[in-house]
This record gives sequence, C-alpha cells and structure tokens, in this order.
Amino acid sequence: MDRKQIITYSLICALSGCIGDDSDERLDAGYSDGYAVGYNTECEIRTTLIEGDFENADYSRGYYAGLADGAAACRRDK
Repeated sequence: MDRKQIITYSLICALSGCIGDDSDERLDAGYSDGYAVGYNTECEIRTTLIEGDFENADYSRGYYAGLADGAAACRRDK
C-alpha cells in the first residue's frame, strides 16, 4: 500500500466513524496513523493529521509500531 492510500484510508475511517472500540481496530487505526506520520516525517513531505487516541493502549502500541515501519519504508524508498 503506498502512502497516499494509507493516508486516504486513515482519513476516511476517522471522518466516517468506522473505527470502533474493538482492540484490533484501535491497533490498526494507531498503526495507520503512525505509519503515515513516520513516512511523511522521515521523507519531509508534510504534517499529517491523526486521530491521536493515545489514552487507548492498543492505539498507542499500533501507532509506535507504525511510526517505525513508516520511517523505515521512507528510507527504503529513497
């Protein structure tokens, strides 16, 4: 999945309210947000709007995993 698809998916889910309270969904939402932020920050593309539900442990865990993977993907793409 390229970064535009990830960002688009994250925004659609956040705006449509399709993300529930299920732990897998929170983990996925965090990962998507983290990946987008990691990629965009590492590649110096732009600021990324995220949900930012860091009070949820699953979201936080997914976010930091996605952050590392997104940054690594940017480095591979350079």
